[in-house]
Amino acid sequence: MKKIIFAITGIALLLAVKVYAYDDGDFQVWNTDVEEFKINNDSKIAVEEEFRWGKNASEFYYQHYDLGYFYNLEKWLNIGGGYRHVYELKRGKFESEFEPYLTATLLWGLLGFKFDDRSRIEYRYFNYSDDAWRYRNKITAKLPWKFTKLEIQPYVSDEIFIGFSTISEFNQNRFSSGLSMNLTKNLKAEIYYTLQSAKSSGKWVDANVLGTKIKIVF
Repeated sequence: MKKIIFAITGIALLLAVKVYAYDDGDFQVWNTDVEEFKINNDSKIAVEEEFRWGKNASEFYYQHYDLGYFYNLEKWLNIGGGYRHVYELKRGKFESEFEPYLTATLLWGLLGFKFDDRSRIEYRYFNYSDDAWRYRNKITAKLPWKFTKLEIQPYVSDEIFIGFSTISEFNQNRFSSGLSMNLTKNLKAEIYYTLQSAKSSGKWVDANVLGTKIKIVF
């Protein structure tokens, strides 16, 4: 009888997860707001908030709040660390994730292109699941062209996610292309498209994301 009860409970949980998972090819909208506080020429503090809507942009399902410190160790190397608090919709309610992290970013230029390669290691503490580590690597290339007085500049990026728990697994990829611009001296903006591919229940599921980002620099 206990085995039957456990089996029924497991099936119910799997069905609940499926209900709140989005369809392959789902359209989503993400919005990010950043406030940067310059300490000196080599260091800054960044505060970030992000909000996401899925299910063809009809359901608010994710938000995070992030505080980080970043320092230019060399012209070609930036290091940093911080803490991110995540709320994500799981089985009908928002669950929390507590996420301290460290970053190291390599920067260089070639033929007018500007590149940065950011490595990020996160410790993910959940109140609904086992703790886990995650490694993220994001490479961004800014094209050597700027348009209009807003200095509109195209860029492309790709980010991979590798989770470490009982096993190590490549479980997410985000390919993005967008435009960055300077609205004013202290106000910057981006608009971008991201193709997110994430592994869910053993199969890969895509999401098409329209994203915006606003950054205020103090």
